[in-house]
Amino acid sequence: MSDLPTGGLPGDVAALADVPADKGEVHLVHLYPREMSIYGDLGNTRCLAARLRWHGYTPVVHDHHPGAPWPSRADLLLGGGGQDSGQVRVQDDLAEHADRLRGLAADGVPMLMICGMYQLLGEAFITVDGRRLPGLGVLDVTTRGNATRMIGPVVLDTDFGPVVGYENHSGSTVLGEGQQPFGRVRHGMGNNGADGTEGARTGNVVGSYLHGPVLPANPGLADGLLAVAARRATGEWAPAEVDDSLAHQAHQRQVRRLLGR
Repeated sequence: MSDLPTGGLPGDVAALADVPADKGEVHLVHLYPREMSIYGDLGNTRCLAARLRWHGYTPVVHDHHPGAPWPSRADLLLGGGGQDSGQVRVQDDLAEHADRLRGLAADGVPMLMICGMYQLLGEAFITVDGRRLPGLGVLDVTTRGNATRMIGPVVLDTDFGPVVGYENHSGSTVLGEGQQPFGRVRHGMGNNGADGTEGARTGNVVGSYLHGPVLPANPGLADGLLAVAARRATGEWAPAEVDDSLAHQAHQRQVRRLLGR
């Protein structure tokens, strides 16, 4: 675990910020960055830490590894994708902290869980050979492994606005009755390639298959998560003006390329 005053950011991030970091600390917890971040999902943590600094907050990043003490504070949690072997290596630690994670979710702590960690926060993962591996039950989703991979760029309609990203998963996920998806698929396969849903959202917990990493290309989603975290941590969300013109251009080009508009 690392409690770095700059949140483990490269030096140029703080240098690029043109506002003082005087709005308070926001603590980000990245779950299992060694085992569950094989598709660049660590970039989501770096994106949030950078945006916090640009908005005038002090990011503090905690990397939580299997067997390590739980971080002293958690205002926002992130997790990424991993191979089956990575999921096996984190299962015991995840089970140890299951009640804590369920309690944080119920209390409204924002979470962004991608791919493998999205599956682990669900009800169960059923392997290709029929073994049922229980999840945490934070999200009412069940995933079944299969031989067909769902790969390619994605465009979604979400409560955070249009979201773009890239999916690469063989797990086919089905939402339980009443479970809200993260988004509706405009282009791509989504949870299962059949029902038009992608990811899941319960309260402030978002699960999704979108890599990229997803947050740098979707500033509205990033700041939507940060707004909840900052209010919990400091009592208010007071964003600065951030130049997101390049991110918006990249976002719009992907939407136009995939949707023809």
